Amino acid sequence: MSTHQAGLNKIDMDAPGRRTAAGVFNAYSAVIGRYQLLEREQEQELARRWQETRDSEAANALVTSHLRLAAKVARTYRGYGLPFADLTAEANLGLVIAASRFEPGRNSRFSTYATWWIKAAIHEYILRSWSLVKIGTTAAQKKMFFRLRGEMRKVNRDGTARLTPDVAEVIAANLEVSARDVIEMDCRLHGDLSLNARVGGDEQSTEWEALLVDEANDAETVLADRDQMERQADALRVALNGLTGRERRVIEARRLAERPPTLDQLARELSISSERVRQIEIRAFAKVKQATIRATQVAALARGREQSASRASMAGDRPGRVLRSRLEEVAAP
Repeated sequence: MSTHQAGLNKIDMDAPGRRTAAGVFNAYSAVIGRYQLLEREQEQELARRWQETRDSEAANALVTSHLRLAAKVARTYRGYGLPFADLTAEANLGLVIAASRFEPGRNSRFSTYATWWIKAAIHEYILRSWSLVKIGTTAAQKKMFFRLRGEMRKVNRDGTARLTPDVAEVIAANLEVSARDVIEMDCRLHGDLSLNARVGGDEQSTEWEALLVDEANDAETVLADRDQMERQADALRVALNGLTGRERRVIEARRLAERPPTLDQLARELSISSERVRQIEIRAFAKVKQATIRATQVAALARGREQSASRASMAGDRPGRVLRSRLEEVAAP
């Protein structure tokens, strides 16, 4: 182990009470400052030695010469309330990953390439550590997490940090997310907040709860719509089964096809005149309409009979005869 590496190990960055945060950073900076910066040619040579021969000393030299870069990037994330030692460790991890993947043939500086890996490692650490509930699951959410505060400072020219509905709309447009996502992320960044709290702080402002209303249909409405569509589809199938072969062909082609053919095209297919096709279409549509209405009524009466039977069985009585007679009367052709 080199003397420089030994110096790094002597710094106990997590020891409570031994050093202040500034003292730890100054001591760490003094140690990593001993490593010389590299020229472009030196970076390329060290990277080639690692890629071609897996020379660990070359990789170590490439990493240690950029420890100051990792520490500098880590310092910019101190506002998230996490230990600087942990931020630095994650930054160094990103630096090691960058050194292992750096391609010297692309003629770019290692510091430019490494900065992206350093930031990526720190971002993942912050997102893991910020909350017990996972905050960033998509690229848009991660971008919003790290840029929300800066966007609020841009929009609020008066220096306030309050998120009003108007400000949320502006930030949502800038970050290409919904205003609801902006409000939820701001609540997470500021901790728990009462949904009955006023947005602007005064009595005339809107409550947070009013801004979080889900505009999507509830489960009961979705199920009711789906049930209605299924009943309509069943009624249509019953109605089509009551048509002749020619009537069904015409009604399916003219009313149910995505690209309905013309009367002339159907006339040539069926070897009849266009006027005859038009008459068949009108008659078939009337039959389908009448049969669909009758099938819907039958289904409604059947559901009513089931409900009445259920209520009667609970009361110890039999279903009424009037309902059965009405059902038979409607179902009759």
